[in-house]
Amino acid sequence: MNKEMEKTLYRSEVPFEQTWNLRDLFESEADWKREVEAIEEDIPTVTQFKGKLHQNAKILLDCLKARDALDERLVRVLTYANLNQSADGSNPSNQENDAIVSSLYAKVSSSLSFINSEILTLANDKINTYLNEEEELQLFSKTLTDLMDLKPHMLTPEAEEVLAAFGEIQRSPYMIYQRSKTSDMEFSSFITSDGTEYPLTFNSFEKYEESADKEVRRKAYEAFSAGLNRYKNTYAATYGTEVKKQIIESRLRNYESVTDMLLQEQQVTKEMYHNQLDTILTELAPHMRRFAKLKERVLGLEKIHYCDLKAPLDTSYDPKITYEEASKLILEALNIMGPEYMEIMEKGLKDRWVDLADNHGKRSGAFCSSPYGVHPYILMTWHNSMRNTFTLAHELGHAGHFALAGKNQIISNTRPSRYFIEAPSTMNEMLLSKYIMKQSSNNQIRRWVILQSLGTYYHNFVTHILEGALQRKVYDLAEQGTPITAKVLCEQNIDVLKSFWGDSVEIDEAAGLTWMRQPHYYMGLYPYTYSAGLTASTAVSAMIEEEGQPAVERWLKVLKAGGTLKPFDLMKLANVDMSTPEPIRKAIAYVGSLIDELEASYN
Repeated sequence: MNKEMEKTLYRSEVPFEQTWNLRDLFESEADWKREVEAIEEDIPTVTQFKGKLHQNAKILLDCLKARDALDERLVRVLTYANLNQSADGSNPSNQENDAIVSSLYAKVSSSLSFINSEILTLANDKINTYLNEEEELQLFSKTLTDLMDLKPHMLTPEAEEVLAAFGEIQRSPYMIYQRSKTSDMEFSSFITSDGTEYPLTFNSFEKYEESADKEVRRKAYEAFSAGLNRYKNTYAATYGTEVKKQIIESRLRNYESVTDMLLQEQQVTKEMYHNQLDTILTELAPHMRRFAKLKERVLGLEKIHYCDLKAPLDTSYDPKITYEEASKLILEALNIMGPEYMEIMEKGLKDRWVDLADNHGKRSGAFCSSPYGVHPYILMTWHNSMRNTFTLAHELGHAGHFALAGKNQIISNTRPSRYFIEAPSTMNEMLLSKYIMKQSSNNQIRRWVILQSLGTYYHNFVTHILEGALQRKVYDLAEQGTPITAKVLCEQNIDVLKSFWGDSVEIDEAAGLTWMRQPHYYMGLYPYTYSAGLTASTAVSAMIEEEGQPAVERWLKVLKAGGTLKPFDLMKLANVDMSTPEPIRKAIAYVGSLIDELEASYN
């Protein structure tokens, strides 16, 4: 007898308290449309300065301030459309509005491209003179300094304007990928031996792959992989276009390689990049192989398969937790951060900054979007699990970071390098783990929290590092002229997985399709940066444990600095030196110690 199939709601059926409050951005879609039109009409508030930036410091300052004012408004309309599209990508109106703002963004970018081009025609000495003459211009000193670093790679003003005009087209691979995932890609439901039929979506697969039931886990993986397989050639063509686009631009701009171009954008050296990938790939692998073998033994598996890697190790203890209970626990755990930080956390949890619903058309995964001058928004799908609690704490870390940066910096100075971005979010996860461990002497709870911590390291030090390793291979192949096809991507991905897991895990052919799951491949060298952030937060959370308030104050100072410092200097401000592999090795050693304790608890 078939059991009733679990129903996935449509967006219109979701209780409003499970959704975010977009009225804090715009009261209505009509207001949003009016602002879209107004922004287009107000482009001349900036373009009036075209051809004049060489005249004096005051004109340059007024131009940069006018650009910031327009950017702030543009960010709001972009965020409103993107959040609606993320919450329900199957809605034609959301799709249309997302396309409208994409066109607006391209038009504004093209119209304003003259600013960077004109600044780059100025001699460095003249920029320094301007900075000395106009005190308020100091607010833009890092913007100007960073721009001067790009001077050898800038094209003519006319060429830059043309490239900017093609901005919407250049972003189309990512748009096509996201649109297909949320609107077109469908997966067949699967039926287990007891007659239960399970619906399958991108979001629900994330739940099934963590199921304690081996049959559910493996059948979900089989159905999910079959769905991915049907789209692999289209997705490979889409991703291959993204890679080719980046390589062409890097050559136009006279970079040694596409990697050099993408790292300059992050203000990260090649040594820092390769340190992060190579140290973790080499030194973490033995620990994670031990972890896989422990899972295989404890779960009674004849052989652990790739689709078993996220199976819960301790099936006897699987605490369920409501959003309200999770909110209370997070606030208690983060209390050490002090009143200014806690006020942001409380508002985020209670004022509908978070979208929790599971509905058709909703984007998979979780993210935090932080429009300047409003407040952050968090998207996730709530399944009443403690892992959700850690995800929520993680995204609140991003929210706290950008709320503090936005409060203390102009819009131009709020965003630091991606290399640092994941540090504040994983810091919250570290504080939550350590708080729960301290509150309980129960061995079962301690074991469970260790497993949750390992989940965080798995996500950042395994999943994303393996993505980063695949990216590195793909860029190398593409620069040598190898076409990026589905066959190439799957083969290279399997090679990365087998190299890391060795013979400890059965890597099947379907595992090669995992490059289709993540949007990060369309965001430059993003995946490896997750591990850089967690490396820093591992170090700083240990300092907070040892020093208390002084370490907290240093960290808050780092968060408030926003994008005013390069990532190396930001981390140095927190007493973390990323010029060597040492902090990475310490984080890996910490992971090893967690696995040691876990192994001991099962002996």
